[in-house]
Amino acid sequence: MKITEHISQASKTLVSFEILPPLKGKTIDSIYNHLDPLMEFKPAFINVTYHRSETMFKKKADGTFEKVEVRKRPGTVAICAAIKNYYNIDTVPHLICGGFTKRDTEDALIDLNFLGIDNVLVLRGDAAKNEANFEAEPNGHAYAVDLLKQVVNLKNGIYQEEDIKNGGKPDFCIGTAGYPEKHFEAPNLETDLLYLKDKVDAGADYIMTQMFFNNQKFFEFVKNCRDAGINVPIIPGLKPITNKKQLTILPKIFHVDIPTTLSNAISSAKTDEEVEQIGTEWL
Repeated sequence: MKITEHISQASKTLVSFEILPPLKGKTIDSIYNHLDPLMEFKPAFINVTYHRSETMFKKKADGTFEKVEVRKRPGTVAICAAIKNYYNIDTVPHLICGGFTKRDTEDALIDLNFLGIDNVLVLRGDAAKNEANFEAEPNGHAYAVDLLKQVVNLKNGIYQEEDIKNGGKPDFCIGTAGYPEKHFEAPNLETDLLYLKDKVDAGADYIMTQMFFNNQKFFEFVKNCRDAGINVPIIPGLKPITNKKQLTILPKIFHVDIPTTLSNAISSAKTDEEVEQIGTEWL
């Protein structure tokens, strides 16, 4: 079922979860063990993140170094298929620009379609760790809106190989990211909203927001979207703070603001359990 169908048919507030693929070397059981306790909440769908490969230099026996590409968290597509089969729950793989050519993207979408996965969340993704700024792959996409347009083209039967005629038209439901506190590279909220509208006008069916810890910022974001003519469903991204390190890690990595009231309460907590309780109740 498409995410938009889950939303339109819902009679109560829906819950979904986002998970990371396990580190290479772990088994699918690590996913099931993580998700089993969450099934009591009856999630409508599960998002699975995608992580591009990293450039590493490994020392060889002769003392020289070899440059290698290592993907520490592979398996997004397979994990989505496994979860869908094991729990009978819809899954949403993240699809990113970084590390993908247009043909790589097309092949991934074909795999997803063959596996019966109807939803994708389209993102640019982060710059590689060795990049000061995001750099697209040769014959890849530099912006999420262009990646989104490729998914829409495939929905219309337009493939990278122009000689494919009357090809299949996989009907994906396409999600895109929204930022209540703006994307950190955007000069201001107004410009960021224009970029978001471009993605919706290009074919995004719903918006999944970046995490936030100030509800008022989310409400203002939704209002600004509606005023700008963005009328697709907007799903709030929520994350409970579960340890004190996240007070510095989350703003640094995700460029979000943590209210002073919440920060002070967590800083004053005496135990990890108390931190987790405060972080959860804040939501």
